[in-house]
Amino acid sequence: MAIALGKPGVDGLSEAVGVLRDWQYDGAPMQLHPGDLGWFWRSGAEATAEAVRTWSRDGRILAVGLLDGPGLLRLTTAPDALRDEELAQRLVDDVTEPERGVLPEGKANIEAPKGALVQDLLSEDGWDVHGPWTPLRRDLTEPVQDPGVRVEVAGPQQAHVFAAVHRSAFAGSRFTDERWHAMAAGVPYADARCLLAYDDQGNAVATVTVWSAGPGKPGLLEPMGVHPDHRRRGHGRAITVAAAAALQELGSSTALVCTPSSNSGAVATYTSAGFQRLPEVRDRHRDA
Repeated sequence: MAIALGKPGVDGLSEAVGVLRDWQYDGAPMQLHPGDLGWFWRSGAEATAEAVRTWSRDGRILAVGLLDGPGLLRLTTAPDALRDEELAQRLVDDVTEPERGVLPEGKANIEAPKGALVQDLLSEDGWDVHGPWTPLRRDLTEPVQDPGVRVEVAGPQQAHVFAAVHRSAFAGSRFTDERWHAMAAGVPYADARCLLAYDDQGNAVATVTVWSAGPGKPGLLEPMGVHPDHRRRGHGRAITVAAAAALQELGSSTALVCTPSSNSGAVATYTSAGFQRLPEVRDRHRDA
């Protein structure tokens, strides 16, 4: 049967999250994670549904994409469809023609797993490489050390504190406690935790959200930030260690994070917390 492009709607988001969970495995190339949809859910279920695209054949979802900002498509496929020729060609056709409702005209970026056939076809179609990004991974089969600071799981009562530290850590962020509650109401948050780290004076200094994809599968850190007034004191390393411990408690096999390679401070923080750098990955880019 022909491959069908679809928008899942709010009622179909659970299925999209479910297949993304199924597609995670240790050793997989860096790819779209259910936590990526979970973090997007801070804008609400309707906005998340509007941003998701699926490609199916004979009723089975083969690829999921998230329109994660203007002109940015984050895309992954079922592991056994990574080199599927029909799927790859349909993906290229759909992202190239604006009337199909995936990407608009003009500049655009596509994030897809390394080794996917769609990468090759995009290159042949004139899409250049862009980036690079550095993925990092920490094995969770061994005990995780104590982070050395007080760390709490942020629930509804701490949402305003979590949101305030996050906004301070990320310039231009519009994250609020209302958005925290929207995110926490999403399907992926059932396997997630928001953490707050405190210094010796009781100040909330750093935040992180961790997303499990289920027992025995890689978990994701997205995002981690430190209040600018409390940087260079080891708080980023501490809450990253706490994030690894939280994912271990959730049953994750490994912890994953990905950051722009140009952000050397973030790379150093993650490596100091026991994460190992993986080969760089690059988006595909199309000029206007």
